[in-house]
Order: sequence, then structure tokens, then C-alpha cells
Amino acid sequence: MDRLTKGRANRRRGEIEAVIGGERRVLCLTLGGLAELETAFGAESLHDLAARFSSGRLKAADMIRIIGAGLRGGGNLLSDEDVAELDIEGGLAGAARIVAELLLSAFGPQGEDRTGAASPVLAASRAVGQTLGEGVTPHP
Repeated sequence: MDRLTKGRANRRRGEIEAVIGGERRVLCLTLGGLAELETAFGAESLHDLAARFSSGRLKAADMIRIIGAGLRGGGNLLSDEDVAELDIEGGLAGAARIVAELLLSAFGPQGEDRTGAASPVLAASRAVGQTLGEGVTPHP
């Protein structure tokens, strides 16, 4: 049985909120969650992880893993298999928004680096949005 997180998300701690499985839940990509994702995606570093996300080649299974890690970081006791079975408010577009918000919360602010290139995080959130077409953008 999972524990529903009560209360509001604290953006300063990198938390976001989403309605998953009919319940409002808090999600957060903690250091442990990021380590879990590094292992799952075979990334050697956080930079490699961000580069993988910015490739624009996210699969549904990738989104489940990211959302699952975020849910566990927010105190929700759900496996990736549980997450795969839950309804997400907004369907696929809603899941893409959650992934983009989690990536932005974990890796830092949007913007460009000193060379003028888009940061891996901004590129990743754009890639997630492009996966579903123009109308999907992360909430600031």
C-alpha cells in the first residue's frame, strides 16, 4: 500500500505536485532518485544523465522511471510497475509535463550556458515537450 503525501510541494526543495492515481502527490528527484536513474540509464555522471534526457529520445518506459523516482523521492511508496498502472492527470501530455518539471527542478534553472548554448536541462525539457508536439511546456 502506498503512502499519499499530504501537503503542498516546496519548490525550493525541488518538489512538484501532480495528480497521479486520482490523488494529488508530491514528487521530488532526490540525490538517491538521481542515482537510481543513473543506474537505470547506464549514465556515468549527472552530466551524462542530462545529456541522455536532452537527446529527445525518451520512451514511455523512461518516463515511468523518472516519474517513479520522483514519486519515491516525495515519499510515495510506489514501484515503477505500480506507476505504469496508474492514471496520470492529462494522460501522456500530463506525464510529459511531470517529467519536464522534475528535470528542471533537479538540474537547475532554465537558460543558456556561458557559450550561448542551451543548458542540458533546458534542452531536455524542450525535448520532452517536442515528444508530444507544440502545446506541452513545463510550468516555471
